[in-house]
Amino acid sequence: MDLAAAKLIAAALALLPLLGVGIGLGLIFSSYNEAVGRNPGAMELLDKKFFLTFALTEALAIFALLISLVILFG
Repeated sequence: MDLAAAKLIAAALALLPLLGVGIGLGLIFSSYNEAVGRNPGAMELLDKKFFLTFALTEALAIFALLISLVILFG
């Protein structure tokens, strides 16, 4: 196996956490919608927690993409 093929396989494996990020974001959005639907008065409190968890989860996806690109082009 040459180096280019190994880099492609490693970069693809580095993107596997994106599957978990997608599932996590789906769970975050569904939980937020359910909570706001049950208690609309708590929307301001939930907004802060929602955006924080969304940003942290999305940061994991960005880190995985960055590592994949470093492996591929580095």
